[in-house]
Amino acid sequence: MNDVPVGRPLPSPTWWRVLRAIAITLVWLILALLTLWAVAALYVDFRIPALRIPVTVIYVAGILTILVKLKGSRWAAAVCLAGFCGVLAWWLTLKPSNEGNWQPDTDRTAWVEMDGDRVTIHNLRNCDYRTETDYTNCWGDQTFDLSQIRVADFFLTNWGIPFASHPIVSFQFGDNEHVAFSIEVRYKVGQAYSTVLGLFRQYELIFITADERDVIRLRTNYRKDEEVYMYRIQAQPELVRALFLTYVAYLNNLKDHPEWYNQLTKNCTTTLDRQLAAAANNQNPWNYQLILNGTLDRLLYDRGRLVTGGLPFPELKQREHINAAARAADRSPEFSALIRAGRVGF
Repeated sequence: MNDVPVGRPLPSPTWWRVLRAIAITLVWLILALLTLWAVAALYVDFRIPALRIPVTVIYVAGILTILVKLKGSRWAAAVCLAGFCGVLAWWLTLKPSNEGNWQPDTDRTAWVEMDGDRVTIHNLRNCDYRTETDYTNCWGDQTFDLSQIRVADFFLTNWGIPFASHPIVSFQFGDNEHVAFSIEVRYKVGQAYSTVLGLFRQYELIFITADERDVIRLRTNYRKDEEVYMYRIQAQPELVRALFLTYVAYLNNLKDHPEWYNQLTKNCTTTLDRQLAAAANNQNPWNYQLILNGTLDRLLYDRGRLVTGGLPFPELKQREHINAAARAADRSPEFSALIRAGRVGF
């Protein structure tokens, strides 16, 4: 006869108890991370500064009270999740704006007017720099002939962090006219970049559209400890035109529909990755190097997107380092031609 009393459930197998414990632990770990994000979002993004700490403290106290009262039950988990959802719903109502007390080098947004192949870029930036933070005469309009677009070049700026860099793409029209696009944070007066704040809704997004004597020379000649590398993109003029128009479409949309910058989802590489991949017919656009972008030039090299001259990547990178040439060219009107002299593919 069976020695187990009638009506008593059989003991759970050990493996089932282990899996259940792991699942519960994962659920609470996820809830802890979501709660941590909610607390940070309230503290960072609540729009009334005097109430940031009180609101955050009330939220934390409420969550802790629920956890103590319900002692880790399913209802406690449900309340934690509901609290996160409430904060998220509020956070998503925060809207970016083109109105603000912007720093002088970001106080205008570029936009493009097109009439056939006649392309007029409004608010093209070309500051007269005396130092990194002392500059004048930044803004103007310039017209280009789209039928004369020739090539695109890829610049990568690194400031000593192995897995963090800043890309800039520049387009050449005719023999020596260049327009560079740099996707950046749009700073208000008094703001400075923070990786943590970049995960929240603190910065608007801007497409700096500039002459290379501005956006490249700023990094090579005026900022400290920034190393700049320049590569020719492997592309026919038809593709170069499509890439240029991809930038134009996005920046024109930003003129009337501002967006938040985000360290992960809307940064200098991820903002346009899908659109540029579609223009280039790249079927596998995603790669972790779009976020950890310090080796973005190596990714493009491995994918055959750069003109290499048959050189291995370390040698190519060494030859494409332009800081010394940029400092020598400095204020010359031939700046763009001089930094390209003797480079691979130029």
